[in-house]
Amino acid sequence: MYEFSQLRRGLENPNLFAREANRLYHRRLNTREYNEDGVDVMAEDWDNLLILDACRYDMFEANANLPGRLESRESRGSATVEFLRANFTNRDVRDTVYVTANPQLHRNFDRIDPEFHAIENVWLEDGWDEQYQTVLPETTTEYALDAAEEYDNKRFIVHYIQPHYPFITEETSFDKGYLDDPESDSRDFWGRKMESELDVSATEIWQSYTETLNRTLPHVERLMDELDGKTVVTADHGNMVGERATPFPVREWGHTRGMYTDELVRVPWLVDDRGERREVVAEDATESEAVNDDVVADRLKQLGYAE
Repeated sequence: MYEFSQLRRGLENPNLFAREANRLYHRRLNTREYNEDGVDVMAEDWDNLLILDACRYDMFEANANLPGRLESRESRGSATVEFLRANFTNRDVRDTVYVTANPQLHRNFDRIDPEFHAIENVWLEDGWDEQYQTVLPETTTEYALDAAEEYDNKRFIVHYIQPHYPFITEETSFDKGYLDDPESDSRDFWGRKMESELDVSATEIWQSYTETLNRTLPHVERLMDELDGKTVVTADHGNMVGERATPFPVREWGHTRGMYTDELVRVPWLVDDRGERREVVAEDATESEAVNDDVVADRLKQLGYAE
């Protein structure tokens, strides 16, 4: 059921009404919880799974020059939480360590309830960059390398937050600081663009988006070079940057959940099997450190995730 405020907002903005209609179409009137055509990442063969957040296949193909063989897959989700729920809900993954710059796993942990051997939350105090209001890719790489030394007989998932905004370029301001205004309604720039309230072109967004990916790739390559085993570089989902959705051809922005267009669910799957495979064993989960809920909420807001 929809709340009255949601219905009113949809009627006031036809783009939002069309978005919801498209989501109902893609989710078969909410009879499926995720993209059932997507890949089960834990069932695939890898020792290290490096996730680029919100990285489209076409952008990766045009810009990445990493070692390995590039393929593509469909993601199970068009947003991070949908990807996490579809791949890890009630999953026994005690042979895996999750190193993440994205707070969504922590925020949704009780509902997803995965059993990883360990989780390293890079987005906590030491890993957070106040200037860019995000976790920088070099920081994620350093945390991952430290984890690889500590847990040398585990699979690794390393979840970079880039190229998801805030974009790590000096030139942009439209994607940063929107929460500094006390009158802000907490909509991110994708939401404001969707509702025709933001005067920035698709070309400008694409340039910042691409620059952020290119700023990230050298740090991904460094991690690939230093980790042993078979590595796959992929993404949790993509983004729409003004392309028309289906079946109702409204221009779509961002990565709303439950919509499975090519721009949102076709993701890179780069396979690098140079490294010698390591023996992986499952062991009981380690105890997670306590995290202040206010810190989690602040990080998610800075990254554009609404409450």
